[in-house]
Amino acid sequence: MQTKPKIKLKLEQVSYTEKLTAQAKHKLPEYPILQDISFEVYEGDRIAIIGPTGAGKSYLLRLLNRLYEPSNGKIYFDNREYQQIAAQSLRQSVILVSQEPKLLGMSVREALAYPLVLRNLPKSQIQQRLNYWMEQLHIPDDWLGRTETQLSNGQRQLVNLARGLVIQPKILLLDEPTSNLDLGTAERIIKILNQLYENHQTTILMVNHQLNIAQMFCTRLLHLQQGRLIANQTASQINWNNLQETLKQAEADDDFEF
Repeated sequence: MQTKPKIKLKLEQVSYTEKLTAQAKHKLPEYPILQDISFEVYEGDRIAIIGPTGAGKSYLLRLLNRLYEPSNGKIYFDNREYQQIAAQSLRQSVILVSQEPKLLGMSVREALAYPLVLRNLPKSQIQQRLNYWMEQLHIPDDWLGRTETQLSNGQRQLVNLARGLVIQPKILLLDEPTSNLDLGTAERIIKILNQLYENHQTTILMVNHQLNIAQMFCTRLLHLQQGRLIANQTASQINWNNLQETLKQAEADDDFEF
């Protein structure tokens, strides 16, 4: 009898409301970003999160990383409510790779090693992990001494992804990880992420506006629109052509409103 995968994350009617500036409060004091979001994430899941601009996708990842706190509802990690876990402790296991990579004045070598130094890993193990992921991601040695200003947007994005992968987190949250990469590099990244799934090493949630990339990656797809979860489907349930047209129409409607 096959064992059912373990639930790693669980959201129960999670909402997030952002306060507007003082100048706008006389019109609308709060703006709902996410409304009544509920879903479960199982160990080893590869979840693509899609939706038009402004749907709340990046906000959802930030809630899962505790950069933001829900206005309502509850989030659980390994059956423990988020509020019972210190944010710093949670972020040891739930890693967010943001859309805007920053090396904070460090060289590439320092940026890659820093999270492992904080975890008190021995130097030999740190070097071993750096060597492995640099080889996997095709990061050349001559990048190691470079700083943020000496890297292109795509290079910074690749280094940022490597920094998340070297940690080997239980949950990896990726916000548009292939947006500045050429198609060949993006496809290589997806292959690596799929291998992580096959080895049951990491559970991954990825926001990506490129539907062809999401299709190559996901075992399940969450579709957000206007802050609501309108679909939670396995990859086999999705009509990708219809979904593409739905997203195009949603983007067109948003443009028209402006």
